Amino acid sequence: MDSEKKTARIAGLWYLAIAVFYSFSMIYVDGAFPPGGNAEATIGKIQASGMLFRLGFASCLAGHICFLFLVNALYRLFRSVNGDLARLMVILVISGVSVAFLNRLNQAAVIVLLSGEGYLSAFPSAQLHALAMFFLDMLKHGEKMATLFWGLWLLPLGLLIIKSGFIPKILAILLICTCLSYLAGVVAYFFFPDHYTALYSLISPIGMVSEVSFTLWLLIIGVKEQKTVRISLRRQ
Repeated sequence: MDSEKKTARIAGLWYLAIAVFYSFSMIYVDGAFPPGGNAEATIGKIQASGMLFRLGFASCLAGHICFLFLVNALYRLFRSVNGDLARLMVILVISGVSVAFLNRLNQAAVIVLLSGEGYLSAFPSAQLHALAMFFLDMLKHGEKMATLFWGLWLLPLGLLIIKSGFIPKILAILLICTCLSYLAGVVAYFFFPDHYTALYSLISPIGMVSEVSFTLWLLIIGVKEQKTVRISLRRQ
């Protein structure tokens, strides 16, 4: 049990690291340079705050790497509960991280296009800015594709929690609801874009509550003590 508590708390630390890196990169930095809107204003912000844009890029990659360490810790915690579900969880996370890593090439492209390198003088400034906005748009679309996996991996995780008995089932239910809400958000984004903003405002609190609660449980409690029943035999 002590080993399981230690593994759970390690997973909680990785989850906390992910929250820090992703909050900075995807909420603060990406939010400061939104695609769409006034292209010249957005490009001007990126050029004026180039270091912040690069820090956001690096922070996101760091978060993806931490995700791999997180799922490794969770696999060690749950593999004895159900090996197939634990492996499925790992596969979905690795798939999501792969998509998310490749997607950040779009951000790298923006950095290159606005770097002012000599060979870029062959292109008109307006064309470079248009291409930069295109890659910012692709970055946003790619994040939604990765969100498909960020939702799916929570399903086997939730089922593992239910089967394990050493983490409250309410957390499993919240995580499974988060899985469904993320998937609904992806469907709305690509097929019903006019309704996405309204839906996102409804589903985003679910993900925040479930994943913050799970992280805090891992950090503070780890795993619940399992009740054991001892049978003593009377000597004849």
